[in-house]
Amino acid sequence: MDNKPRILLVEDEPGIADTVQYVLNCDGFTPVWCSTAAEAMRQFTLQPPALAILDVGLPDLNGFELFKRLLALPGGTTVPMLFLTARSDEIDRVVGLELGADDYIAKPFSPRELVARVRTILRRTAQVHAPTNLQVSAPTPPLPFVIDRDRHQIRYYGRALDLSRYEFGLLRLLVQRPGRVFSRDELLELVWDSATESLDRTVDAHIKTLRAKLKGVAPHVEPIRTLRGTGYALNENLPSSP
Repeated sequence: MDNKPRILLVEDEPGIADTVQYVLNCDGFTPVWCSTAAEAMRQFTLQPPALAILDVGLPDLNGFELFKRLLALPGGTTVPMLFLTARSDEIDRVVGLELGADDYIAKPFSPRELVARVRTILRRTAQVHAPTNLQVSAPTPPLPFVIDRDRHQIRYYGRALDLSRYEFGLLRLLVQRPGRVFSRDELLELVWDSATESLDRTVDAHIKTLRAKLKGVAPHVEPIRTLRGTGYALNENLPSSP
């Protein structure tokens, strides 16, 4: 019996698909290649994969629309998904993250980098869903954030936050990678429509308003750390109650 994680690869370019399948196979995964969105939905229905890699430019359906349809299938909300985007296209890179995707990578890309991203996402997902009764050491307290992909909403200590588009993008990025330090340039690149039209102070201003909204829920908790001269990170050691 094949116990290797199944990776659904939805890519209409055979050359790219062959390369990605090869590196996935070499790294202990079982790739399932689909060249169309229709075939991807069929395969997903037969057996939800451990992770899905979706090309944005598919011949029969936009990758973003496919993402939303996969989420609606049984088990869809539990499957992490990663977008492949074309660097030459004028696509808002934050669209995928705002829809609820776990990551994106731009073409042309390094196949090894793609596999590394896949492993990172699966490791993070496994940590989130790990049963606590199997942990022999003291577990790290779960983060008090819940991202609702369907409602495009984030709850903090059980309360839904009223966030602007960019506040949502910032917080979602930080929550997905607790402890990871993001520079202002990275945040501008990943969250804003056009990083070249925004300034470092734009990030600082949005972090300030975001902190104020978080303080409104838990006044004595500091969920976002500032690393002077570097950037921002989500505090990994947040209390279980405000």
